[in-house]
Amino acid sequence: MLSFLDAFSRYHQIPMSPANKEKTAFITPHNLYCYKVMPFRLKNAGATYQRLMTKIFKPLIGHTVEVYIDDIVVKSKIRDEHVLHLQEVFHLLRKYGMKLNPSKCAFGISAGKFLGFMVSQRGIEVSPDQVKAVIETPPPRNKKELQRLTGKLVALGRFIARFTDELRPFFLAIRKAGTNGWTDNCQTAFENIKHCLMQLPILSSPIPKEKLYMYLAVSEWAISAVLFRCPSPKEQKPIYYVSRALVDVETRYSKMELTALALRSTAQKLRPYFQAHPVVVLTD
Repeated sequence: MLSFLDAFSRYHQIPMSPANKEKTAFITPHNLYCYKVMPFRLKNAGATYQRLMTKIFKPLIGHTVEVYIDDIVVKSKIRDEHVLHLQEVFHLLRKYGMKLNPSKCAFGISAGKFLGFMVSQRGIEVSPDQVKAVIETPPPRNKKELQRLTGKLVALGRFIARFTDELRPFFLAIRKAGTNGWTDNCQTAFENIKHCLMQLPILSSPIPKEKLYMYLAVSEWAISAVLFRCPSPKEQKPIYYVSRALVDVETRYSKMELTALALRSTAQKLRPYFQAHPVVVLTD
């Protein structure tokens, strides 16, 4: 059982320090004003707000609550416990004076959208809107449209195995100036990616301290990995796909060095998983 909550006015719920109010001053035709609450557009506003939310929900984060900026998820494995978990959340919200936007809240549902992904009992799935946006995109006519399409696809990279290898024709086309960058190889790669998007895997969430497994893959221009769990001896559920292109000097590495580089890069990107779980790397 899930409930999705959204904080009202986000940064405006944090009062400004009296000593810093004058630093937010701005001029209008009628007067000089300053902010009494933290304004948007500050470079550290997001980090400050996240620290606030982490402090408020520290006893619950990782157990019954997940928080990112102003998005809050209350989760319960047993339906009857969900009301109790919501009571704990609302007690903390009242204690710190945090307000919610009721028009963006959803209570007691089995699936919903969080940070652009669909979250349910089955796992983490890509949003149908994102898939639809890619499938309905016509072939790019210029470099700017190609960059826009590539940006849409990069957002789905964690769901696609060896993603950088699939996108290599796109990266090569972007380097070419003019409108002749879109080639037959790009069209073939685009069709292959569309086919992959029709059958994307459901990403799983690991159990605390559970043993995780990893496969590594290398090619002439990219390194890739997949982190997965095995709920049963005959079942493998992916958690995260990782892939990145090789820089110039790395293309001259031996296969063994590239495999070690793939492990190091994956350990850096997925550091929270490596810190919380034993990871077994499966190689030949």
